[in-house]
Amino acid sequence: MGEETQGKVRGSISRVLKGTGSIATGTADVARDVAVTTLEDTKDVAGAVSSTASGIVTGALEAVQEVGTGLVRTVKGVVVGVLEGVGEIAAVSVGVISDTVRAAFKGTREIGADVTKTTAGIAEGVITATKDTGVSLTDAAVTLGRSVIGGAKDVTTDVIGVASSAVSGTVTGAAEAGADVIEAVKGTAKGLVIGAGEVGIDIADATKGALTGAIDGAKAVGLSAEDLVSAAAEGALEAAEGIGESAVHAVRDVAASGVGGVKAAWKGEQNT
Repeated sequence: MGEETQGKVRGSISRVLKGTGSIATGTADVARDVAVTTLEDTKDVAGAVSSTASGIVTGALEAVQEVGTGLVRTVKGVVVGVLEGVGEIAAVSVGVISDTVRAAFKGTREIGADVTKTTAGIAEGVITATKDTGVSLTDAAVTLGRSVIGGAKDVTTDVIGVASSAVSGTVTGAAEAGADVIEAVKGTAKGLVIGAGEVGIDIADATKGALTGAIDGAKAVGLSAEDLVSAAAEGALEAAEGIGESAVHAVRDVAASGVGGVKAAWKGEQNT
């Protein structure tokens, strides 16, 4: 995406942020229109998604810097808009979701914005947009988690913080979309641990972040923290079982210790 187009994105989103309408909706509209315009003239849509998403995110974050507000809502809108735009031109796949998430991390790094905050918006956007794609909620959530860890590795940031934001954003997005929150949380936590295993990040940190995010998300939408922590722990354990014994021990140790006084209730067991 050229600098001229990126500048247009920045200007359009800046006007949205200065207006009185919905930040997320307005930003999504701009991002969708730019994505469609950019991708409809290319023969390699899959190959162009990453650069297109990165350019749109960068322009959006520059607009946030100019106006000084709406970071999480803006990023959420951008992610929704990009996925909707791709969906108008071609099928949205887990690869497209991954490219969009990683591009959002790249854009955040380039602008120097708060990665932990933008992760929440990225997660909300992915889960909210899933209902309009051919990707299942579970597949989207797992892809989200894996891509968040990959993005965290790319920008060398706090794993616990971004993992927590990913799960809390997943909860908010699923609740808003009327999706299965438990399934979404389990999938995202599973993806976080899979991703940690793939890039050599501490499994315990990814798990702790997932459980912390489950608690934060539960508070935000009025659901049971115990239920969401248990879902996150189950997803993390499923992933760990595919990695190895040490990963299983790491997940079980974190879940047994609990986070914020909340412990996971494994199937057939009760909290102690």
